[in-house]
Amino acid sequence: MNERPHVLVADDQQDVLHAIRLLLKESCEIVTVNSPGAALRALERTLFDLLIIDLNYTRDTTSAAEGLELLSQVHAWDSTLPIVVMTAWGSIDVAVEAMKRGARDFVQKPWENERLQAIVSTQVELGRALRHGQRLEIENRILRDERYPNLIAQSPVMRPILEMIERVGPSEANVLITGENGSGKGVIARALHATSRRASRPLVSVNVGGLSEGVFESELFGHMRGAFTDAKSDRVGRFELADGGTLFLDEIANIPPSQQAKLLRVIETGEFERVGSSQTRHADVRLISATNAVLEEEVNAARFRQDLLFRLKTVEIHVPPLRERRQDIPVFAGQFLDQQARRYRKEIGGFDDAAMKALLDHGWPGNVRELEHAVERAVLMASGRAIRKSDLGLQTPVESEPRIEDLSLEDVEALLIRKALARFGGNVSKVAESLGLSRSALYRRIQRYGL
Repeated sequence: MNERPHVLVADDQQDVLHAIRLLLKESCEIVTVNSPGAALRALERTLFDLLIIDLNYTRDTTSAAEGLELLSQVHAWDSTLPIVVMTAWGSIDVAVEAMKRGARDFVQKPWENERLQAIVSTQVELGRALRHGQRLEIENRILRDERYPNLIAQSPVMRPILEMIERVGPSEANVLITGENGSGKGVIARALHATSRRASRPLVSVNVGGLSEGVFESELFGHMRGAFTDAKSDRVGRFELADGGTLFLDEIANIPPSQQAKLLRVIETGEFERVGSSQTRHADVRLISATNAVLEEEVNAARFRQDLLFRLKTVEIHVPPLRERRQDIPVFAGQFLDQQARRYRKEIGGFDDAAMKALLDHGWPGNVRELEHAVERAVLMASGRAIRKSDLGLQTPVESEPRIEDLSLEDVEALLIRKALARFGGNVSKVAESLGLSRSALYRRIQRYGL
């Protein structure tokens, strides 16, 4: 269960505000304002999960200067708040400038409803993940280095990772981050970018595991208007948006084999073409990839190109599962408790002894993500000022499992996937094979059920 996202929309046209409110009212709490000043005042009063802003207002209707200034102000004030820009007058150059100033994505008016809804969902999720770790200061000397404030690493097994970030971060080397689902690979990617010479330029993330083969090229390389049926306007791809910065490709093992050669070419040369264009473009990006699969096994099974693996893995960083870094559990739990207590406006001071012991004893097959969900449930269930063991709802080996006939179809599917993930140690390829699913289909279900 998640609180409905709070979204702030800034535009000087009432019909636009009304249309967005209608489109998102079932999934979000919407606040609308009609000027940059009103947006800043709203941000001072309320914690939002997403900001959608127009780039042009009544003072200057075509230059995008007002919107870009607002974008810069908000990003400087809170760099974790996702910002999506929109404009009816925007060019590709304006969109790229907005991304360089901190925007996470952009839409052109009139927008496509499904695309805008997908952008909102994705950016809210990414924004919430980015904020995990910034609400509670961690009492640890290592973590006081403001280059990677989100990284929790009190356990001894995490110290080599900190040292690796220290050495590799400032380089231009491509890095492959491995580890089970939910173990924090994205946090490592952000730390690498923060310590690099590209830290002032964009960090652009894309979950390639969730892309169908049909949209892969468009998402990474962009497309031209009319390139295919739904291409109603030019679109900048992720490589172009990340020019001068870092591109983070999550779930890299799930790239369709037919697209791997195209990815290899742009890694080797920096050159690509948008779909529907013959003009060769160039992007200077540092590549960070992540996967829970063993790519050497994927190469042996002829599902992944060996030459692509060599290009991706100049350096490999393996993130240990939560069960191997138990000293981090109290820190994570305290961080999540602080966040969820604020979200649900509950006064909860901490965990009682039995609850903390249960957290430390649990196996955490879902890693940090599972711990976060357990703490969120506990905050919702808690009736006092301390979390109790019963509030956590953690299942122990002696507890009986729910009867299949008492579950919904979605609950059964989530249960089977959870069991398979635990059985195969989070290896998506093996889980997908055992369940008769493609890896991309499995990954979409993992995201849907929060596994």
